[in-house]
Amino acid sequence: PPSRLARTRTQMVLDSDSPKEQSVRVVVRVRPMNEKENKANTLPVVTGSTEKREVTLIRGVGQRQIRQVYHFDSVYTSYSTQCEVFETVRPLVHEVMQGFEATVFAYGQTGTGKTFSMEGVNEPPELRGIIPRAFTQIFDRISSRAGDSTEFLVRASYLEIYNEEVRDLLARNALNKLELKEDPSTG
Repeated sequence: PPSRLARTRTQMVLDSDSPKEQSVRVVVRVRPMNEKENKANTLPVVTGSTEKREVTLIRGVGQRQIRQVYHFDSVYTSYSTQCEVFETVRPLVHEVMQGFEATVFAYGQTGTGKTFSMEGVNEPPELRGIIPRAFTQIFDRISSRAGDSTEFLVRASYLEIYNEEVRDLLARNALNKLELKEDPSTG
């Protein structure tokens, strides 16, 4: 019988209001096969190439196999490290320290690695994700400016959108839902 196929893709959208680069960059990270998929002899349906900055989606088997190739601003494979992924975000953190706003938005199906990419795990340090690495970069920069007359205000949001509900995971009560409001004149 044909092996099961696994979808293994997480996308991150990077956005910045920096005057030098007002653009959205789309970054894809392909997660490794998990233990369950390996035991079931699952074939990967998504492969990535960091060098070519492309992701290949494979559908079907044998003679009926179809490959579709998609290009992105950056692609990280299952062999990419948390540090390598963070290097994509590092320039955004630098721009934030210059007073600009930036957004990192991770999305994908359940189990595709969004939480690991964004949070990672605390120990060992090389497995820390984008958020703790960004915080470290921000607070290291603030510490290096100790004693000068510059004041810093750090404000962060950590929002989760799940089943069309929005929650602020940094709020005192992260279970409270946020309301989305639309302005009739601006959308």
